[in-house]
Amino acid sequence: MDHRHPHGIVRREFLQVGFSGFLGLGLPQLLAQRAQAAKSAPRAKSMLMVFMSGGLSHLDSFDLKPDAPEGIRGEFKPIDTKAPGVRYCEHLPELAARADKLAVVRSMSHPQTNHLNATHQLLTGHSQPGAFFDKIASRDDYPCYASALDAIRPRADGIPSGVLLPTFLMEGPLVWPGQHAGFLGPKHDPWQIKQDPSQPNFRVDDLSLPAGFSVERLETRKQWLDEVSTQRDAWGTKASAAKDPLAGQRELAYSLLLSGRVARAFELEREDPRVRDRYGRHMFGQSLLLGRRLVQAGVPIVQVNLGHVQNWDTHSGNFTSLKNRLLPPTDRGVAALLDDLTALGLLDETLVVIASEFGRTPRIGSSTGNVNTRDGRDHWSQAFSVAFAGAGVRGGQTIGLTDKTGAYTASRPYTPADFAATIYRSLGIDSETEMRDRLARPIRLCSGSPIEPLFSAGG
Repeated sequence: MDHRHPHGIVRREFLQVGFSGFLGLGLPQLLAQRAQAAKSAPRAKSMLMVFMSGGLSHLDSFDLKPDAPEGIRGEFKPIDTKAPGVRYCEHLPELAARADKLAVVRSMSHPQTNHLNATHQLLTGHSQPGAFFDKIASRDDYPCYASALDAIRPRADGIPSGVLLPTFLMEGPLVWPGQHAGFLGPKHDPWQIKQDPSQPNFRVDDLSLPAGFSVERLETRKQWLDEVSTQRDAWGTKASAAKDPLAGQRELAYSLLLSGRVARAFELEREDPRVRDRYGRHMFGQSLLLGRRLVQAGVPIVQVNLGHVQNWDTHSGNFTSLKNRLLPPTDRGVAALLDDLTALGLLDETLVVIASEFGRTPRIGSSTGNVNTRDGRDHWSQAFSVAFAGAGVRGGQTIGLTDKTGAYTASRPYTPADFAATIYRSLGIDSETEMRDRLARPIRLCSGSPIEPLFSAGG
């Protein structure tokens, strides 16, 4: 039996990360951080991450090496962009035309070449605790960006701090880490939407009230349940000692049901058909459109996964997959997203991030331990590219250098911790914020430093 969560995640997947106890932020630190956050407005009101699970080939997208030897340079040609001196892959013409809005960091680097730990690093800024190779999500993990934001700056307006869509990153029994609140506990988990918004029957049912079920009735029921909970805690029963593991998710469900703005964001039929066409009538395009609508509705962090888990893992057919299946819909959808955010006056307050957990090997057909064929590239994390736009980012530049084969950084390397610090600072969160794990040990939110050239004239 499938037992699906109302918002698309299979129940057994949701429970796999567990409902074990959590401590989160210490109260004094939490109050101090909230007070500090109130004094200074964040640079970005929201962040929309475009995540390419599996590993985008930097050598075939944003860091081509046309002068490298055959067997490294690949099949694609670089093309000029709107930014003088900046060149992208020929299969990214729409993004090339908007390169004045994009800043590409070419010197990202970390040591993890397995998908799960690398994904955890990019989506949390930390190496996954206890991971020697692949380790599934657990409540010992670090929190993803949306969960950390929810703990530090909780909302009271019925809008979730984070929504991840349209795929849940999971393969067989392996649940990818970096999608949850980790040691902060399920109360701070972002919503996982597991439906393709390009399908005609797309609908997230529990984001709208059923017929005949008024908001007033729902509020009354919630008040009654809250009173029961209060009385139960006051009596100190055994049941109250074991906190209701679903309480946090139930609270968020009520909030979502009462938030008409969030519910309407999922009604893509409200969009002008011409706008939907610009994004592309496919999962990539319509997911990005939904992401923009959620940002408009006030959701501060939205992560759009471009495809299923490891969708960009091009061990074989690297060039065929990129030019026919992966790059064109990404190019079209992200370009439409940037145009829409600009036209709506939202780009200045929305940080757009385009990233994957690592890049691909310089040498074509050369394996680092995975099954490979002559036309594939394997995992490579020593050097890869990510891109940023909006929220004060100075577009039209590249930051960092790689060597002549794209194998290693030839300038200062930027780490996932730096990547995380950049996101947190843009959202107005101090990276030195202290969290506490399940053993009450103090843990710094992030150990990296923001990528300063993104916001300055230096590249």
